Amino acid sequence: MNLDDRVAVITGAGSGIGRATAFAMARRGARLALADIDADAVAAVAREIGPAATHHVLDVADRAAVAAFPAIVHAAHGRVDLLMNNAGVALGGTFEQVGAEDFDWLMEINFGGVVRMTRAFLPLLHASDDARIVNVSSIYGIIAPPGQAAYSASKFAVRGFSSVLRHELEGSTVGVSVVHPGGVATQIAQNARVPAGAPADEVERGRRTMEKLLRMAPEQAGEIIVRGIERRRARILVGSDAKAAALLERLSPVGYWNLLKKAIKR
Repeated sequence: MNLDDRVAVITGAGSGIGRATAFAMARRGARLALADIDADAVAAVAREIGPAATHHVLDVADRAAVAAFPAIVHAAHGRVDLLMNNAGVALGGTFEQVGAEDFDWLMEINFGGVVRMTRAFLPLLHASDDARIVNVSSIYGIIAPPGQAAYSASKFAVRGFSSVLRHELEGSTVGVSVVHPGGVATQIAQNARVPAGAPADEVERGRRTMEKLLRMAPEQAGEIIVRGIERRRARILVGSDAKAAALLERLSPVGYWNLLKKAIKR
C-alpha cells in the first residue's frame, strides 16, 4: 500500500504507538487526522508533523462524538483511506478483583471504541480505491496471562472482530490488519487503572514486572507497523517477544503459560 497522499485517521495519537505511527506515516507522505482524548498531547504531535496533520479531541467511548467524527475528518481532508484504531487503556487485576464498572469501562474503550470507529468510517473507506482498517490488539490478544482479565478479554475481542471483518470485506477495496505489539516502552503500565481493594504490594510487583517487559522503543514499533501496512499484512507481530509468544501458543494452546512463567522469572 502506497501511503503517499493517503489520508489516515489514528486514534490514541497523542503518545506511544499512535504517536510513533503518525510520524512514520508522515515520513511517507500521508495526510493525518490525529485523534486523542488528551487535547494538549495530540495538538503537540500535529504541530511537530506540520500542515499535513490535523488534530482532534475524541473520546472513543463517546458514541455521539464518534458518529460525528467522519464528517469532521471529511471536511478537513476530503476523504479517508486508512483507519487505525489504536486508542486503549489498561486495567490490572484478576477477574475477582476487578469490579463490573471498571471491567465495562475498559471494554467500552478498547473494544467498543474499535467497533464504533469502524462502523462510523466504513462508508468513507468504501469510497476509497485502496483502503485499510488497522486494529491494534496486543500480545495479550494471543496469550492470556493471569492478572489481565479485562485487558486480555478486550484484546482477544479486537483480534476476533478483525478476523471477521477481513473475511466479510474480502473482494472489496478495504483490507484489514490486526496488530499485536509485544513489550513496547509506552506509559501504559504507569497509567493503568488499579482495582479498588487490590493489595498494594501485589499491584506494585505487577507494575514492576510489566515495566521490565516493555523494552522496544515506540519509534521502532511504529516503523514495524507501517511496514506491515505497506505490505498489506493481515497480522502484524511487533517484537521478538510477540513472535515467540504467538509461536508458543500455536504449538501448545493450553500449556503455553507454564513455559512462559519460567521465561518471565528469568
